[in-house]
Amino acid sequence: MSTAWYFAYGSNMQRATFAGRRGISFMRAEPARVGGWRLVFDKPPLFPVGESYANIVPDAGTEVLGVLYEVTADDLAHIDFTEGVPLGNYQRIEVPVTSLRPSSNSSQRAFTLTSERRDPQLQPSVRYMNLLIAGALEHGLPADYVDFLRAVPARPETAEAIRFRAMIDEFLQRR
Repeated sequence: MSTAWYFAYGSNMQRATFAGRRGISFMRAEPARVGGWRLVFDKPPLFPVGESYANIVPDAGTEVLGVLYEVTADDLAHIDFTEGVPLGNYQRIEVPVTSLRPSSNSSQRAFTLTSERRDPQLQPSVRYMNLLIAGALEHGLPADYVDFLRAVPARPETAEAIRFRAMIDEFLQRR
């Protein structure tokens, strides 16, 4: 069985989202960083629901923290599917990742997702940001990064987003 590394920086940091809602099995998970990228919250969803999602953009002077998961090749393909890669919602790229575990501090290459679709008028929902914060806490990301996530301006979840999420959840449960 071949495995790959996947770097999550959005709601997939939270185990309940990644393993539960998306149904991704993973062998290992550890806190990690990707240098040369910046976390932004201006990525519109595939279908307009009035709020945004996490994305990363190149920025030489910054880094993004998240969770490095070891997954099977089939699970990596499932991540692409559930994140809308085949529809152009995100693109899969390869990035250098460094573990934040003091005992590890290893560097390797991992796959992650990014998008050129951006809308600076949008904000993430409070519900979505709570998923990121929960994931960051679960995996022991530094307190200043959790504080950064807590400070991101967020809005109440829209009715459209609630309805759309219910449709997506129903679809994912059928697969």
